[in-house]
Amino acid sequence: MQIIWRDSSDPGVYEEARVGRVFNHRRPQRFPLAVVKATSEKDIVDAVKLAAQKNCRVAVRSGGHSWAAWSVRDESILIDLGNYKHLDVDAEHQVARASPSMTGKEINGVLIPQYGLMFPGGHCPDVGLGGFLLQGGMGWNCRNWGWACERVQAVDVVTAAGKLLHCNATQNRELYWAARGSGPGFPGVVTQYHLELIPYPKQGFRSSGYIYPIRLYREAFNWILSITPGFDEDTEIAAISCYPEGGDELCFFVLFVTMKSSPEEAEKALLPAKQSRPDGAIHEWFCQEDSLDNQYVNQGKANPENHRYCAENAYIRNDADVPTVLEEAFIKLPSKKSYTLWYAMYPCSRRKLPDMALSMQSDHYLALYTVWEEERDDIRCQSWVTNVMKRIQPHTVGSYLGDADFQVRKTRYWKNTNARRLMDIRRKWDPQGRFCGYLDKGDQSGTKGLENAFEFKL
Repeated sequence: MQIIWRDSSDPGVYEEARVGRVFNHRRPQRFPLAVVKATSEKDIVDAVKLAAQKNCRVAVRSGGHSWAAWSVRDESILIDLGNYKHLDVDAEHQVARASPSMTGKEINGVLIPQYGLMFPGGHCPDVGLGGFLLQGGMGWNCRNWGWACERVQAVDVVTAAGKLLHCNATQNRELYWAARGSGPGFPGVVTQYHLELIPYPKQGFRSSGYIYPIRLYREAFNWILSITPGFDEDTEIAAISCYPEGGDELCFFVLFVTMKSSPEEAEKALLPAKQSRPDGAIHEWFCQEDSLDNQYVNQGKANPENHRYCAENAYIRNDADVPTVLEEAFIKLPSKKSYTLWYAMYPCSRRKLPDMALSMQSDHYLALYTVWEEERDDIRCQSWVTNVMKRIQPHTVGSYLGDADFQVRKTRYWKNTNARRLMDIRRKWDPQGRFCGYLDKGDQSGTKGLENAFEFKL
């Protein structure tokens, strides 16, 4: 077990261990007591026991993609899982066991070519399974296939007492329930996910895209809202405000990605959008051959490394005038690398979810991904996000944990009953607050957990 201590290690080595794997280059000024680079379950168990001996908290890093860098906490022992990677596949039963630091791209890079299977992990190629699944997992085609955490059959967990437990629907059910939607407040360290896989639709993986000038924002948005209910069940739908690569004109980009068993089925699925689209597109394509690999490339370009980020999100009320509520978020971005996303969640948003912590959703998911390069732009870009969200929040029902920063804004992340149950489970399994939990303002949440309530500041 490699341990990099803050007070005795080379400062450069410590700094690299502290934030070298943090994706967001707006790095936090928080300093762990030590960083443990785990390579096995035993290392994780030993690290939790070491924290108990030192009477300090434990933080965990899987992929390092948290926008708010939840893993970097003062006076904690940070367990970095970046060197702890494994994947075992049972192709016959379409299940896999994977460590939390494995990314969706890494897993599918094995599953697709070797087994013809896939797991609907994160859209961004470098998102680790750990944080993604703990937050619920808004993965590929979530609007129809459901949340990625619904395909978690079991988790192996190291508890605050340093015990390794297997948790599923019949064993240690409380931890299994919490592992699907608790986010960073999970009272343990997941060492392994047991995942249900699905066939990869290689022959029918196709996409259509329609790029409109931003002046046609309302017409294009009303169109996409009108066709989403009842649209094909294997097609995900997104609308993005962005500057196309190399372009100077802000555009409204509507993307359909369908995953069918044949090209003919894909064309049939995508045809209603083509037939109903409004005129005026700057560029468009229909039922173009695509792949998960290609989508990862596009997502990587949209979320470049070595940049500064500020992200926020909201579930918009089903009965809201969505184009009006979101207009400010879409028609003016603070930088050319920023983008605003609307993601269709219907019909998943209308069905009863399994019994799990995840419980907040609506038909309309909004996310602001503000991207810039220079520290001098921090205040301007962060202020834009804050001001936009202040005006949108009265029209929301809550937010998704994955794109949130609890230090900045209070809102709801679960149904109230689920929130109360989750905080009770946290206190039961971690009564001393060994695990850092939710990073609220001042990192004060402790065993109390996160308040599940709106705070309007208009």
